Amino acid sequence: MKRRGPGLRNQGGFTLVELIVVMVILGLIAGFVYVNYMGKLPEQKIKAAKTQIEIFNQALELYHLDTGQYPTTEQGLNALRENPGVDNWAGPYLKKDVPNDPWRRPYHYQSPGSHGDYDLSSYGDDGSPGGEGKNQDINSWE
Repeated sequence: MKRRGPGLRNQGGFTLVELIVVMVILGLIAGFVYVNYMGKLPEQKIKAAKTQIEIFNQALELYHLDTGQYPTTEQGLNALRENPGVDNWAGPYLKKDVPNDPWRRPYHYQSPGSHGDYDLSSYGDDGSPGGEGKNQDINSWE
């Protein structure tokens, strides 16, 4: 039996046209995913801020149960991680350092607050009080 030379073998692989078709299909899929993801990103940031504020609310309530008071405005949310010199502090009340809001800005904490014992807010995408949609404020009292 004769052996075929290297030029006579049936070589597998993709043609340039097949590769271009696959790249176009992958590009279309990536485009659809990106558009859908970016369209929902503001909603996801609002949900994340609401969730973080709820976690802070729970930690603040534990702090209050132990110490009989809420952290002052000056002590801020860092009092949930490090004892600000308060008797009966049994923290830390948060497992990790106090994060910024989803827009990478600090949360606004005030105690006593205008709407209760404390006010805790994120000002949304624009970073200013008020606003609607992606610029809406996320508040602990709402």
